[in-house]
Amino acid sequence: MALPLTKRQREILDYLGEFIQQHGYAPSLEEIGRRFGLSSLATVHKHLTNLQEKGFIRRAWNRSRSVEMVPTRGGGRVLELPLLGYVAAGVPIEAVATPETIAVPDDLVGKRDTYVLKVRGDSMIDEHIRDGDFVIVEDRKTADNGEMVIALLGGSDVTLKKFYRENGTIRLQPANPAMQPIVVAAGDVQIQGVVVGVMRRY
Repeated sequence: MALPLTKRQREILDYLGEFIQQHGYAPSLEEIGRRFGLSSLATVHKHLTNLQEKGFIRRAWNRSRSVEMVPTRGGGRVLELPLLGYVAAGVPIEAVATPETIAVPDDLVGKRDTYVLKVRGDSMIDEHIRDGDFVIVEDRKTADNGEMVIALLGGSDVTLKKFYRENGTIRLQPANPAMQPIVVAAGDVQIQGVVVGVMRRY
């Protein structure tokens, strides 16, 4: 499960990669600080620690220029995807548009237009999707049985569920035994997208 980077962490990671490629060694904390206008070396140190904890770099503690880039799967490209608000894994809530982006490893990104929603609620807990996780959604209007979808109910409420087509009705199945499925006429559900990945911030 990949961990998303903040915009600043992504900028610092890109800078480290470029610097190491050009010079063959890593920039010092001072150089990183100057590049990003960070007067406090403790702040630079904290950013590097976060990058290390998320598995993007390795460091040796006894040397100042000892940052190594960790190769990630799939060539390690990261794409900035729009974070389009929240989706309910539970009772439907409205999806809120927020003009943020979030960095997503490209091996999690769908083949079509892809965006990210933040999950609220616990209805998909058995699929290891928890409150506060981010789901990566491929923009599609159709889904196959068993796919996890973002569904629009009655034109207003958006919910995250497993999708099943049954005798002219649609069953939106939670992955939590404590919750009931939502069964509606096929005409009352619009598929907004299909979930292709999940990320968590620790």
